[in-house]
Amino acid sequence: MTTAFIAVDWGTSSFRAAAMARDGAVLARVASGEGILKAAARGFEAVLFEEIAAIDAAGAPILLSGMIGSRNGWVEVPYARCPADAAALSAGAARMTVRGRALAFAPGLICDDESGRPDVMRGEETQIFGAVEGDATVVLPGTHSKWARFEGGRVVGFRSYMTGEMFAAMRHHTILGALAEGEADDAAAFADGARAGAADGALSHALFSARTMALTGRLSGRGVASYLSGLLIGAEIADGARRAGPGRPVVVVGEAGLAARYLAAGRALGVAMQAGPADAAFRGLARLAPSPGAVP
Repeated sequence: MTTAFIAVDWGTSSFRAAAMARDGAVLARVASGEGILKAAARGFEAVLFEEIAAIDAAGAPILLSGMIGSRNGWVEVPYARCPADAAALSAGAARMTVRGRALAFAPGLICDDESGRPDVMRGEETQIFGAVEGDATVVLPGTHSKWARFEGGRVVGFRSYMTGEMFAAMRHHTILGALAEGEADDAAAFADGARAGAADGALSHALFSARTMALTGRLSGRGVASYLSGLLIGAEIADGARRAGPGRPVVVVGEAGLAARYLAAGRALGVAMQAGPADAAFRGLARLAPSPGAVP
């Protein structure tokens, strides 16, 4: 197959790219740790062409998504407002020509919650379009997890949770983390934490149990990190599932290990969740590419 375009998923700490056929097939791929924070020092243009050299097709346009289009990236692309379909994302792309090559940067999404407060995503929107076609709730775990409503071919709204960032802060910078011994996974402690986090409406209270359970010997030091992770993910899933409502698929899309933790927490809570496809970001970019204006 002939390369139709190069798809680039460029985040804060990672770089992924693929040579794509027009039908969305991945022909070749590369990945590295050259996220935007690291790449900024050498220059985004230099890093881009260096990283894609092994899969590049001369003259093929390049479609980029993720934090590369943020305020800290190469060019800041304004958010598209929900509800948004693939055509809206294509229309909102920022375009430039570099080294004679057409580049297009996909926009993120913005919506307001029920209280009128703004919420944003950047990069996850392409994963959503690559993960589902019918109506679904799409869960995108990460530093700032997203629960997005996909209806009628559009992202109609979403809700963010600082689950990953909270875990990192508490694990490494609080007295809770000081009680943890190692990073080995404890499935039973994780499931117990998920159930506790989901059942207690006051997360800050539930979190303190990671300390008291360890102090009283009801939780081993080796299980503290897993229990703490379960508390946070369980609380997120309880709120997200309640808002998603019954009768709609809940699809988890993200890094395999983290997605597996969400699926495990779902099983512990009796919440039906399913794994999304691999390469959702590349699949999503392929859905944007044929739309008018997506790739110049």
